Amino acid sequence: MIEPARFGDDRGWFEETWNAQRYAAAGIGCDWVQDNHSMSSAVGTLRGLHYQKPPNAQAKLVRCTRGKIWDVAVDYRPQSPTYLKYFGIELDPQSGTQLFIPSGFLHGFVTLEPNSELQYKCSAPYAPESDGAIRWNDPDIGIDWPLEGDPVLSAKDEAAPLTSDVASPF
Repeated sequence: MIEPARFGDDRGWFEETWNAQRYAAAGIGCDWVQDNHSMSSAVGTLRGLHYQKPPNAQAKLVRCTRGKIWDVAVDYRPQSPTYLKYFGIELDPQSGTQLFIPSGFLHGFVTLEPNSELQYKCSAPYAPESDGAIRWNDPDIGIDWPLEGDPVLSAKDEAAPLTSDVASPF
């Protein structure tokens, strides 16, 4: 979780959303190669849990620039002591909080307000042959999603396998 410094006055505010030197000092030394921008119109739109397999595994730096989302990172590295553990955080433009997601982690989010927008940097370009997903409600992960009813899902996310049905590539 990263909380960039925000400098405000009667006109509004300013913040650095990425500074290679400052982030490297905090242990985040990525060469970002792609920026993504996602908009979800309906509350309860759930995207994820997504990953890219090596050699195209991606680290991500995520922030919400409109609306509100609940963002989730899941450790998908079998040798890790936190394997299949998740971290969730509410992101919105008012706080400016960002979430760094290392490669080897699953990523997903659900919208808490209409027309929510997410922007994120990726350390590797999208590679369809490396694309992967795990079901959003996998019982071995047990994410407590802040949902009021069924989520709005893509066909890909609805059909994603459980962790018990596939081997982690990490």
